[in-house]
Amino acid sequence: MTAAAAAASKKVIRVGTRGSRLAVAQTEIALAALRRANPGVKFEIVTITTRGDVDRRPLFTMDEKGIFEKEVNEAVRKGEVDFAVHSLKDVPSDLSKDLVVACIPKRARPNDVLVNDKGLKLKELPPGAVVGTSSLRRAVQIVKARPDLKVRPIRGNVETRVKKVIAGEYDAVVLAEAGLGRIGMKDVIVERFGVNSFVPAPGQGAIAIVCRRDDKKTAAMLAKIEDARSRSEVAAERALIEKIEGGCRFPLGAVAVSDRDGKTLTLHASVFSSDGSKSIRVKKTGSAGAPEKLGAGVAGMLLKQGAGELAQGWRQAVEEWNKKA
Repeated sequence: MTAAAAAASKKVIRVGTRGSRLAVAQTEIALAALRRANPGVKFEIVTITTRGDVDRRPLFTMDEKGIFEKEVNEAVRKGEVDFAVHSLKDVPSDLSKDLVVACIPKRARPNDVLVNDKGLKLKELPPGAVVGTSSLRRAVQIVKARPDLKVRPIRGNVETRVKKVIAGEYDAVVLAEAGLGRIGMKDVIVERFGVNSFVPAPGQGAIAIVCRRDDKKTAAMLAKIEDARSRSEVAAERALIEKIEGGCRFPLGAVAVSDRDGKTLTLHASVFSSDGSKSIRVKKTGSAGAPEKLGAGVAGMLLKQGAGELAQGWRQAVEEWNKKA
């Protein structure tokens, strides 16, 4: 090995992430896979504070994209870190032209789950029980299943939300299974909701690794842990939401599921009225090699069936729900 090669091999690769327990945990998961695929490479985690970490308002009140990733990705763009690890659902589709989602590792379960300290499933919660969620999509689906429950906004990281249930501030909370699993808290899960009946957010359960578009060396290293099925699934989901352009103020659930041989995808999608009384559900199967086409097709089906009309009542509903926060 030449002196130059030896020096290059000792370079520490800086990895940007938010500083929350979950963000760091999923970064460590990605780095464990990268270390196996790239023996001898050294990585250093750099935690970065984002707007979403500082602003404690409920998420649905912030009509802005990328509140959990903008500052981290700016550090990548400026070369302060070599790449960044995100929850994919926090990454907007309109990334800076200087950046690229270079890698989607194998996705965790995308399901939502119910957490409480009494061991009660959703159908078993007493009438009037208070269920916390940070997501309008989850709130509407809870109300649709149990209109006798009280759904209230909740903020804080995953472990904080669980503690609020244990402290009695909420009777239960709905969270993403993937997040609980990544921080070793799957034991608090009482019920896993099926993705067809309780449709998750587009990209839920997936990790996105972002690097500079012109950094071919880093992109090649990251590509070693790319999972083709996960990439195809989330590409379909993101193409759907991009065409619908619902954003966080218009609840839209979407999940794509690969078949066993990985050649086809089935995309499930749902949109809801603000009171939960109406919903449109669509399912379509397409080629795993053309996920964007499938996502755009499902978006067209939703719009043709009246998804745009369902969006109209949401602004007032958001304002009303905000008063409860």
